[in-house]
Amino acid sequence: MESRKELYIKNMVCNRCIKVISDEFNKLGAEIEDITLGIVVLKKALNADRLNEIRKTLIESGFELIDDRKSRIIDKIKTEIINIIYSSKEFDIKINMSGYLASKTGYDYSYISNLFSSVEGKTIEQYIINQKIERVKELLVYDELTLTEISYKLGYKSVQHLSTQFKIITGLNPSYFKKLKNKKRISLDEI
Repeated sequence: MESRKELYIKNMVCNRCIKVISDEFNKLGAEIEDITLGIVVLKKALNADRLNEIRKTLIESGFELIDDRKSRIIDKIKTEIINIIYSSKEFDIKINMSGYLASKTGYDYSYISNLFSSVEGKTIEQYIINQKIERVKELLVYDELTLTEISYKLGYKSVQHLSTQFKIITGLNPSYFKKLKNKKRISLDEI
């Protein structure tokens, strides 16, 4: 009979996700010891029936339990990238992403890079670029920062570099995107 205390959850990418999952677990009477992006640690292990009940509730809320080790590693990589890009601080362009992700996952970067590419069909670098472009879209929609400030905030070397990458990914330049009435953004868990 399966029994688990630590649960890995897919699509748990923001503080609202933590709130939703916390509320759902409380409704089910599952006491949480700790909760962070992608991981819930329970005070007591769950038996298979309770685990299935939680699995069903999570699916109804747009989340999913991650059962295998490789999926947990990939989810950890995505969560760490999202944390960095969506933090309120400026993106630290000096950060060595390969070293950072290796330290956060506990695996050699070449292993996690190959794993990510084989499962996701894109490189970690492509994933980072896609996340950054979605963040740029969000910041353009908010219209609180200039393109220069956005470029600096996300660690681009220049506004031109950001604009070029934005055009490659979206087919639009940032200024034109900003003028659009119907701004197309992609949900973080769909990137």
